[in-house]
Amino acid sequence: MSMTVTARDFFEACETGKGWGGCAKYCSSGASFSCQSEALADTRTLEAYTEWMKGLLTPIPDGHYELKGFAADEDRGLVLAFAVFHGTQSGPGGPMEPTGATVASDYVYAMEFAGGKITHMTKIWNDGHALTQLGWA
Repeated sequence: MSMTVTARDFFEACETGKGWGGCAKYCSSGASFSCQSEALADTRTLEAYTEWMKGLLTPIPDGHYELKGFAADEDRGLVLAFAVFHGTQSGPGGPMEPTGATVASDYVYAMEFAGGKITHMTKIWNDGHALTQLGWA
């Protein structure tokens, strides 16, 4: 399977809340994760991040992505996915009772590959902007 196909399949599984059970086959064991955001400050593994995304779909049950761009840099073993996350906080499980507020939040996944699998992913995301839109900040 090509790096691009693996990245697309991972992206789809992660963004639709499949959690680690649906994402692990695309990743190296112990794949790492980073994001310069307060909401994900303690999230260090891709496994933990995929479970966080799965959990996010409880307070935002209509959460979905709009894929804006997808690019592979074969020489560097890197795939980038640019998307917008959309949803309404209408379910339980957020930091407060459902607000009914909506979010449209830009983000980028930078997925690094080795041996045909994702070894590290960086998420580029302005969590402060997203949390403010939802009424959580």
